[in-house]
Formats: sequence, structure tokens, C-alpha cells
Amino acid sequence: MMHGAQSGRRGLLRQVAGVSLAMASGGLGLAACATRPIDTAPTLPHALSGERRQINGRAGRLSYYVDGEGPPLLLIHSINATASAFEVQPIYRDLVRDHRVFAPDLPGFGFSDRSDRRYDPALFTAAVFDMLDAIAADRGTDGPIDAPIDSLAISLSSEFLARAASAEPTRFRRLVLVTPTGFDKRSSNRRGAPGETREMSWLYNFFERPPWRQGLFDLLVSRRSIRYFLERTFGSDNVDQALIDYAYKSAHQPGARHAPYAFVSGALFSTDMRDVYEKLTMPIWVPHGTRGDFKDFSGADWTRDRANWRFEAFPTGALPHFEMPDVFNDALRGFLAG
Repeated sequence: MMHGAQSGRRGLLRQVAGVSLAMASGGLGLAACATRPIDTAPTLPHALSGERRQINGRAGRLSYYVDGEGPPLLLIHSINATASAFEVQPIYRDLVRDHRVFAPDLPGFGFSDRSDRRYDPALFTAAVFDMLDAIAADRGTDGPIDAPIDSLAISLSSEFLARAASAEPTRFRRLVLVTPTGFDKRSSNRRGAPGETREMSWLYNFFERPPWRQGLFDLLVSRRSIRYFLERTFGSDNVDQALIDYAYKSAHQPGARHAPYAFVSGALFSTDMRDVYEKLTMPIWVPHGTRGDFKDFSGADWTRDRANWRFEAFPTGALPHFEMPDVFNDALRGFLAG
């Protein structure tokens, strides 16, 4: 739902309009939000197979799944109102056959720390480094703990992975950026200062204002709203029902609103991503869809002169691994094999 907007403030405001649509479709107003009782949180099952572990590091308490044997592979889900490690499930359950696969719930999502704190690119980049440390610890005596790894990220999380890889390139062997942000037609004009974001603090303050802060979020993550945003992400009404069900449960856990409100207010969108992407020298594969809201990659022309970048379009929405899992995973294996 609401995967990384590629149209700057216009995209963010379009998502805010989506909130209003959800409110209207439910026949509810802000007054109703203020008095709406908060339901008991549904039980959140594990999103993936294998063992679920927790670590406490730079990004606080971070939960992650690990399964399989072989070269390590880090999978990072996207950022949206209902995000979780479930978003990488089609890749995870196949690649565990020949990889040691790690998949975290990012800060503010799933089983990870959802406390009321500042959510920004630095926090999510810190989570990437925390996972590198967890992978190194898992290796133990089975291999060199400082050997570079392969990693995949979806949508906006591609920016956090790229930022980590540009800061410490020797820790990454190959990158896969699935429908990443930062390649739309306006991206070439974004050359902000390091650490600068497109945050609209007034919007965040509005969302977090009592008495409607929880009720408004409940409307945003209703089943109807989740389906609406996922249909825009998929570019069709053929949305994976299991993804909807898990998204609903995950978005109704205590503290679930904090990170999504930061996302919708623009606090997670960096203004210097073109500079960050240009620093990357390792092989990079960019699979992306041709349907839905997130199909604009017209700002990627500069990568044609970079031998390490390869874009590949799939006749799907923004999550090709859900719609064409076999084709996608075969292509992923081919890229990782070099």
C-alpha cells in the first residue's frame, strides 16, 4: 500500500487525498474519528518461515527472519502504511533453497520497535547496518564475517540500501532495487544537501494531533483503503489477498501509526538521492513494473552510461515478484550468479 511516491510533493499530497477518500467511502468524519473505539489488536502471525530473531542496535529493537543455507541474501521490504517483511515472501520462500536469507521488519513495522520517535532516512539506514552486523554474527566460523553480501530492497527502501552501500561499499557485492524511488522525470532536479528531506512538518503535526490521530490512521488502514492503495500499486484489481490480510493485521498493532505518518509527511524522502545513486559502483539490477502508480522511470537515462546499472521492465505493477514469482526469481538468481 502507498509504495514510495515518485512525484515529490504532488505524490505525497495525492496520498493525503487518498486518506480523505477512505474517510468519505466509510462515511466517517473527523468527529467520528475522535470517538471511534480502538479495537483489540489482532494477533500478528510470523510473516515468513524459519527463525524469527531480535537484535538491539543503532535502530533500536529490530526483528528479522532467517532461513536457508548458502550465500547470505538480505531482503528489505518497502515503506508504506502497512509494510512488513511479508512483502518479500515470494522471494524469501524460493531463495531459501540455495541462500541463507535474512529479512527484517524495518523500524516502525512488523515485530520491530514501533515507539513514538523520529523516523527518518538515518534511522532506516542504521537498520541496514544493524542487519549487516547480524549477518556477520550469523556467519561465525562458516565464512569471513566481513565478506560483501547481496541485498534487495523494494521501493523507498532502495534509497536506504543505496545510502548504506554508498557509505560502506565494500560490504555489498550486488544490489537489487525493485521499483525504486528517485528515477522519475523530476529526479534529475533534486540535488539537495546531505540529510535534507522533503518533510512537511505541518502535515505530520496534523496527523498526530489529538483527538483524531488514531482514528484517522484506522481509516487509512481499513481493509477497503488497503485494497484501494494496493490496486493502485499493482495497477489492477488482481491483488494478492494474503498480502491484504497480513497488511491489515500488521497495521493494527500498537504504535503502528508513527512510521507511516512520517512517511506520508515526506520525512523519509531524501533530496540528495541522485548524488547517492551516482556513487554506487557495484552491479545493480533494477526490476520494475509497467503498470500502476509507480511506473515512471524516465529519469533513469543517466544510468545508460554506467555499466554497473541494468534496468528490466516487467509487465506487472510495482511488485513483480508477487505477479510473476517464477520469472522474477529465475532472473534474480541469474543476476546474483553474475
